[in-house]
Amino acid sequence: MNEQAWHQARLIPTSGINGAEEQERRATSALLAVMSAVKEFGRVLTQRYGAPAGPIETYIEVPFLLGEKKVYPDGLIRVTRGSRTWTALVEVKTGTNALAAEQLENYLDVAREQNYDALITISNEIPAIAGTHPTKVDKRKLRKVALHHLSWAQVLSEAVLQKDIRGVADPDQAWILGELIRYLEHPRSGALEFDDMGETWVAVREAVAASTLRATDRGVAEVATRFDALMTFTSLRLGRQLGIEVTPLLSRRELAEPTLRTQALVGSLVSHGQLTGTIRIPDTVGPLVVTADLRAGRVTCHVDVDAPREGRPATRVNWLVRQLKEAPETVRVEAFVAHGRGTSAAELLRVVRENPAALLTEQGKELRAFRVAVSTPLGSKRGRGRGSFIDSVLDAVDAFYTDVVQNLRAWSASPPKLRQDGDRVLVEEQEVATPLVSTALSSQDGTEDGEEQQYEEQPSTPADSAAGGREEPVATAASEDEVPVAHE
Repeated sequence: MNEQAWHQARLIPTSGINGAEEQERRATSALLAVMSAVKEFGRVLTQRYGAPAGPIETYIEVPFLLGEKKVYPDGLIRVTRGSRTWTALVEVKTGTNALAAEQLENYLDVAREQNYDALITISNEIPAIAGTHPTKVDKRKLRKVALHHLSWAQVLSEAVLQKDIRGVADPDQAWILGELIRYLEHPRSGALEFDDMGETWVAVREAVAASTLRATDRGVAEVATRFDALMTFTSLRLGRQLGIEVTPLLSRRELAEPTLRTQALVGSLVSHGQLTGTIRIPDTVGPLVVTADLRAGRVTCHVDVDAPREGRPATRVNWLVRQLKEAPETVRVEAFVAHGRGTSAAELLRVVRENPAALLTEQGKELRAFRVAVSTPLGSKRGRGRGSFIDSVLDAVDAFYTDVVQNLRAWSASPPKLRQDGDRVLVEEQEVATPLVSTALSSQDGTEDGEEQQYEEQPSTPADSAAGGREEPVATAASEDEVPVAHE
């Protein structure tokens, strides 16, 4: 009997899923059940929305009467701690199904009537900027009820981080969380990855290539927001692989006003044909910047590294090259000098390895920073797979982090070392005090080139002779105005 064809029993099976409705129901039930069973996982998903730390109760398809009709939110979460109760309705979409504004507004009305705290939506839609919602609803309905969104990619990332990095105290609960991860990673679960640049992608890409794109053209803003969504997905994916929280890096103004970020991307796309995003990875030498050049058909990843603050220019270049010993020779290294504008020099790593002076084109100027970059071909297809825009960006980020970023360390000055004062010596591993002599070392020795210490011999006193002490000349500085010179 061929046991290799057998399917192992799973707590949350993917078999038997027939249609989108069954897919959504099973995903909702699996997620909410694990949230109530694994307290650490349930806590990490609810605390960000103001829920207290307490037992979590979850329900699915709870009926409510809204006017003369019944509505059925996909789920309900209730957290109780003492006299305080936090309650949220849940709406779930799987696959390519999008959230509907009318449906969400109905649930917001229900939550307001029931004095609930929030409505949480879960779908494969990834908002361009964290904290924003992918569906526009009437803002008047948000006065008393908060609206939050989680993408399935974010749910999966939180589950992996909780199980593998933060940890789950109970082994059985850890196994249950692992079963949810296994389910969400299965293609039939409906929890999909980011896989589409939008229906206007081809038209915008061709207009960029022809240099005819205008900011008012249809679909330009959609492409810009989808690129930011791709940066968010890239961060979640990389964070899941590294076991840390990786996030897109945006300015405070962009976080407060998401339209500013979209306008900046649209302007860059129209003027230069480029889309740029930045990823913050904890404990790395600097943010990872991704630039997709649609005109040139290249995607470039780069990271900026501050140069050492001491040593000769060639020594500073070699400091960087030593850290890039595993990097491909096609890596581009750029140098920046202090008080200079733009790049001072740029060469491929294979050239810099053989001749570090290739980056020292401006003699006499101090090296301030380096930029390490890798450029690879950019795909053009809107979906996923070979030759796609999305996969080329994801592959470029993964390769650049592996080959370059994870091997770079920021420069730090060496700790100062104590100078030998000559007062004590080590003899056969025993510390023995030496008699004070006129030639004992001083902190002032050698402070000025060509200057010698002057000493005066003073006669010994009768008290010294009586004590049996050996007569020694006493050293005195030639000038009482001398002060110690700080050694750098």
